[in-house]
Amino acid sequence: MRLTNSNRETRETKIKLSLNLDGKGKYDIATGIGFFDHMLQLFAAHSGFDLLVTCEGDLVIDGHHTVEDVGIVMGKAFAQCIGDKCGINRYGSMTLPMDEALATCTVDVSGRPNLFFNADIIGKCGSFDAELLEEFLRSFVNHAGITLHVKLHAGTNTHHKIECIFKAFARALSQAVKVVGNEIPSTKGTL
Repeated sequence: MRLTNSNRETRETKIKLSLNLDGKGKYDIATGIGFFDHMLQLFAAHSGFDLLVTCEGDLVIDGHHTVEDVGIVMGKAFAQCIGDKCGINRYGSMTLPMDEALATCTVDVSGRPNLFFNADIIGKCGSFDAELLEEFLRSFVNHAGITLHVKLHAGTNTHHKIECIFKAFARALSQAVKVVGNEIPSTKGTL
């Protein structure tokens, strides 16, 4: 099984995380930011990854450190789970609707971290600042070693736009890590 446990403790956050890429979409999330918990729950359910996260963060300041550091730990855990990438599909893409919102996420598990984020999202959902979505994704991508393109095609409701992106990302990543063979999916012989 592609399973790992990761911890990170700084002056700003204390995080414990477990990730299983071959799970059933089970989750137990407690970050102290209700909307972020909801998005991580959706991520687990739509990716099929089991995800356990607890985070004690400096929320008296704001949610930035919590969201960014969870992204770091999730990205590192993902990289550990995926290993040498032997046999994976490598690529995944999903265009997904959420009521009036429509987003596309496309992933390459390439070993080359890049985020291309094309989504105009402002405002708040509960105590979650919408701009933290990009921070989370950038932290994840940089530590997972993946390329991610995010394009928000439509949407007016901030909650719907963010949820749409989380679900599309989860489903695209699930496609990319699916085991479809026994070779590294690159003519270079490595990723």
